[in-house]
Amino acid sequence: MLGILQCAAMVLCSRQLSDRGGPWFMLSAAVAGVLYLLAVRELFAAPALARNMLVFGLVLAGVWHSAFLPLPPGQDDDIHRYVWDGRLQRLGYNPYLIIPSDPAVQGLHTAETRNLNNPDLPSPYPPVAELFFRAVTAVGESTRALKIAFALCEFAIVFVLLDLLRISGQREHLVLVYAWNPLLAIEVSGSGHIDILGALLLVISVAALARHWRTVAALTFGLAVAVKFLPLVLLPLYWKRVRIRDAMLTITVLTLLYVPFLNHGRLPTGSLGTFVQTFRFNGPIFAILNRIAPPKTLAALAVLAGLATSLWLRRIGIRAPDAFSWPMAVSLMCGPVVFPWYLLWLLPFLTSASTLLMILWTVCVVPTYVQWHLRALGHPWGPLPVWVMIAEYGCLSAAALVIFLRRRNRKVAGGTAKDSPASPA
Repeated sequence: MLGILQCAAMVLCSRQLSDRGGPWFMLSAAVAGVLYLLAVRELFAAPALARNMLVFGLVLAGVWHSAFLPLPPGQDDDIHRYVWDGRLQRLGYNPYLIIPSDPAVQGLHTAETRNLNNPDLPSPYPPVAELFFRAVTAVGESTRALKIAFALCEFAIVFVLLDLLRISGQREHLVLVYAWNPLLAIEVSGSGHIDILGALLLVISVAALARHWRTVAALTFGLAVAVKFLPLVLLPLYWKRVRIRDAMLTITVLTLLYVPFLNHGRLPTGSLGTFVQTFRFNGPIFAILNRIAPPKTLAALAVLAGLATSLWLRRIGIRAPDAFSWPMAVSLMCGPVVFPWYLLWLLPFLTSASTLLMILWTVCVVPTYVQWHLRALGHPWGPLPVWVMIAEYGCLSAAALVIFLRRRNRKVAGGTAKDSPASPA
């Protein structure tokens, strides 16, 4: 019943995609989020789920994803940049060097790329993302073609995740925790974001690691990093689990992928430095520390925080799939920008009760969509309203406190039980 109700809420949400962040979008997304959290509670509590019910749950998810897929993305969504980058490559240009607003290249634009966001900056995306844009636009040079490709990626994750759950001894029906997440439909089938390709490569890597396919694990991890750099913080979790030769092969492949984009022998970075230096959105820790330290230092600290989390998890011997979510979540929390679609990287690994805070985060991030609604009304892009930050991070903080207190009380109760004398016969 919860799945059917969530399906109805998500279909209503899809009808409001053109006014993302508007009152009706927010209401339907909030209802879907609450229903999702209730469903997650039931899924974690259930010892097993009949195969036909699992299939029915996946079909339901397919229904509401199909409602988002045909809809056009927002005018300033990143997917328009993807089309532009793919088109540039096929025309023989380097997307790390060409600035879309340059009058000299105005003739290269199409109706879908003419109004792309941040037109004064070249592309910031690593080479695997760029080559993916080129491959897809060679088939169909449109946002619709890219959205279909991204939907296929999220569909593929279901099958890889099912395999990973079996290998790791987890219940198969927990795949619905991934498939039913409202953020997945909104940001993949709805807006279309490259992060889902990175998430697919990363979950393939983790599944290969669990099967001891070390070469595949190393290569797909490297490819995931070359979609976006976020998974770099997971490096300690691969230490001594892949061979030196696998690591060298991965470095060689990544070097070759960069070759077509080299500029006078220098590695291309496009607008990545500008992104770190000037872009800000929904990053409370970064916003506070930015008053006392430069952005590049804080960005490095965010990476170090993720690496430290990975090292700690490795030291205490945690190798379960959910361990791969925590370092990325910590790094994101400390970063300058936390767009909703960045959390797509976490979704395939939220399959245990230890990740409840991150599951809640994927729902609490919904209020940030109000920024898109405000921009559509003519307001400049700026800091999020205070109520949004309170709603998102206040809920997370309260939930963290409740979880901490419950665990402490259980430890105290356990210690008391051990110390108490045995009851008389």
